Amino acid sequence: MQQARMQNPAVVIPEAMSAILGVLKAAKKGGVPEGTLDLVHLRASQINGCSYCVVGGTIAARKAGESDERLHAVAAWREAPYFTEAERAALALTEAATRLSDRSEAVPDEIWNAAAAHYDEKQLASLILMIGVTNLFNRLNATTRQPAGESW
Repeated sequence: MQQARMQNPAVVIPEAMSAILGVLKAAKKGGVPEGTLDLVHLRASQINGCSYCVVGGTIAARKAGESDERLHAVAAWREAPYFTEAERAALALTEAATRLSDRSEAVPDEIWNAAAAHYDEKQLASLILMIGVTNLFNRLNATTRQPAGESW
């Protein structure tokens, strides 16, 4: 089992954790279905190799009623039949916003326009905040090697 290099920095500096959790709470108030936000969290965490967040996100999504079929298929969402067009747009936005340096244009208009076709401005803000806070958690956990399954 992987050993953490240190505690999560947001635990070491509790003011950071409360601020991060405040952003997370705000993201959940943007009108995007919680299940979609769970998928966004899981996909960004998969891309970033954050086992702590992949395990925790899967457990949380399952508790919220998400099916195993959909959770297992998130990594291959383009080929899987389980996702709505709105969820696909959110997952594409997640991938682009998480992999900013993979393209000359970080989030191409095609991806943005697909998301904007399904989500209004407040919902887009919710998705972007969820992607951002997930990427922050992923970076904190991966850098400090937080072990999967801890405190879940």
